[in-house]
Amino acid sequence: MEVILPAKTMIYEVIVSLVSFLVLFGVLAKFAFPPITKMLDKRSETIRESLEASEATRIEAERLLEEYKTQMIEARHEAAKVIEQGRKISETMKNEIMAKANEDAQALLVKAREGIEAEKKAAIAELQSSVADLSVAVAGKLIGETLSAKDHAKLIERYVAEVGALNEN
Repeated sequence: MEVILPAKTMIYEVIVSLVSFLVLFGVLAKFAFPPITKMLDKRSETIRESLEASEATRIEAERLLEEYKTQMIEARHEAAKVIEQGRKISETMKNEIMAKANEDAQALLVKAREGIEAEKKAAIAELQSSVADLSVAVAGKLIGETLSAKDHAKLIERYVAEVGALNEN
């Protein structure tokens, strides 16, 4: 029997392992590495596209947030304007209503004063007429004769003037 030296055995094992490795590497390089590389490239491209899409979405979200903030500020300003305008309108309406009420009150006062004055004049005229009739009757009885129409008219005018002078004082 032949005895193989251990160093030789190791060299053969190394050579066999090296040849096996090279054959296996060649087969993998020919058949396995291209699909794996293609799959990794595709996955890398998908991840890159996802990152780009998420970045675009983030930028769009920030833009929309700024737009929303701007709209909120504008809406607050618009609401403040509407409130102020409503306040001004209500103040104007209040002033108009107060002015109209004052006008109506003044008109009622004037009308009431005119009515009172008219009633006063009517009462004075009626009183003067009554006084004149009574005066003529009394004068006729005192004088003992009837007065002519002309005398009667003069007497009425004199008494009316006297009564009017008394009312004015």
